Amino acid sequence: MDLHSVDLNLLVVFQHLYNARRVSRVADALGVTQPAVSNSLARLRKLFNDELFIRTSRGMLPTPMAIELAEPVAAALDALHGVFNRQLAFDPATSQRAFRIAMTDIGEVHFLPKLMHALGERAPGITVSTVRNTAVNLQEEMAAGQVDLAVGHLPDLTAEFFQRRLFRQRYVCMFRPGHPLDRKGRNRMTREDFERAEQVMVVAAGTGHGQVDELMARAHVQRNIRLRVPHFVALADILHATDLIATVTEKFAQRSARHFGLRYVDHPLDLPDVQINLFWHARYHREPASQWMRTLLFDLFSE
Repeated sequence: MDLHSVDLNLLVVFQHLYNARRVSRVADALGVTQPAVSNSLARLRKLFNDELFIRTSRGMLPTPMAIELAEPVAAALDALHGVFNRQLAFDPATSQRAFRIAMTDIGEVHFLPKLMHALGERAPGITVSTVRNTAVNLQEEMAAGQVDLAVGHLPDLTAEFFQRRLFRQRYVCMFRPGHPLDRKGRNRMTREDFERAEQVMVVAAGTGHGQVDELMARAHVQRNIRLRVPHFVALADILHATDLIATVTEKFAQRSARHFGLRYVDHPLDLPDVQINLFWHARYHREPASQWMRTLLFDLFSE
């Protein structure tokens, strides 16, 4: 095969399609139309004389030929990526780089205000988009460079990923001022108090918070759940207006105390701390822009 006739962009499409398995996701990631991705796939099929990807109800499944090609294509693109990164210095003051960072909504509350303030001072051209760190295809998206970094308690991100500890989360109970459990001079409630109180539960499967809920369920803690919500965003407003209580991280409780005047006390159950880490894929370990953002996040939030 004559390399002069090969469009290297086709290999980029191949890698994204191999990881994402859907034409629509590849189009979104590359900023092109779905017909453009389909056209590139047709050229790849002609180039390798193989279907490469078969359309099914589960997405575009790779053929044996595509599976065989995946590793050498990734290695080739990684090598080219490294070559260009060595040639192109990263200057945060002038960069227009767009970062995608995976985190929970409670992570957005904790990280984004301070991060965006720092970027405004040091890197005004850099933009940030967040995605949920509970996405089923997070590993594939990070491997493909569609998501740059992830923050949270993510035990599934092990092989092929680097991680660095930021801090540990302690859990407390939060409620409104004047709540029947708001007793002067007491910074802890009893287990009986906790089980009797009406509670709001944030359903966050696949996160550190979700693991704490699972631990309480396994310990047969009797929780009087009156309300279940999928996000933390309305939690402080809900607690402020009701006699519901909630199990939350101390950092979230501290912020809610400042902005909503809410109270919190030590949790009556012996709940483990949850470690929050910063994750990135090994493929981008030496990328200057990624290195800079990781250093910034660590400097801002490590404890």
